[in-house]
Amino acid sequence: MGTSVYFISDLHLGMASLSPAEQRERERKAVRWLDSIKDDVAVLYLLGDVLDYWYEYKYTVPRGFTRFFGKIAELSDSGVEIHWFIGNHDIWIFDYLPAELGVIIHQSPAIVSLGSNTAYLAHGDNVGRRSFSFRLIQAIFHSRFCQWLYSGIHPRWTMAFAHRWSAHSRMNGNDIPYMGENEEPLVQYAKAYAAAHPQPHIDFFIFGHRHIMLDLMLARDCRVMILGDWINHFSYARFDGKNLTLEQYTE
Repeated sequence: MGTSVYFISDLHLGMASLSPAEQRERERKAVRWLDSIKDDVAVLYLLGDVLDYWYEYKYTVPRGFTRFFGKIAELSDSGVEIHWFIGNHDIWIFDYLPAELGVIIHQSPAIVSLGSNTAYLAHGDNVGRRSFSFRLIQAIFHSRFCQWLYSGIHPRWTMAFAHRWSAHSRMNGNDIPYMGENEEPLVQYAKAYAAAHPQPHIDFFIFGHRHIMLDLMLARDCRVMILGDWINHFSYARFDGKNLTLEQYTE
């Protein structure tokens, strides 16, 4: 086990628009990346939408992701601290993955220490400027009562609905190109948060969700980083104890 901290988001493993062979290769590539960092990583932050869809029933869980889950379990068992932030696609993680994989689940943003620096971490769907319809849908999806109703429907029907919804979500907002510093919602949120919360001072705002690679200086001592995705960019961030860099995985 190493000393670096890694950040990754928006793998969207299990996308129904891909063939089974393409889904497996995407998963294998993620596993190869995890294997490539295993001697360097101390803490791994999964900043949401790691899975394109996930729902845990009381006595069963969705099929698939065996290789990825196995590698996460291996890293966790070796002492790597793994944090999984809930995104808008993998909302319904309850107790199975934390118990099986040893991951720490985050339902909301978190402020963490990175060496002598402080970082604000979030998937990005639950902060900043959001439409009323999006906030309404989020409230429904997070409602325990609605989840109980959903659990009563056979997975044969819920899986098809969920994958159609996931595809719709990606086509309506997440894949919009960078809108510029004055229009990008997560950049605007970071600026507003930093102005309203001078203490603790935030050195790094790190987000997922938007599927763009962005490393932007907001001030001399404050940066906002959006991690990209594993659909087009195969990107991640690494903090080596001194420097935070946004990188891409190549083989």
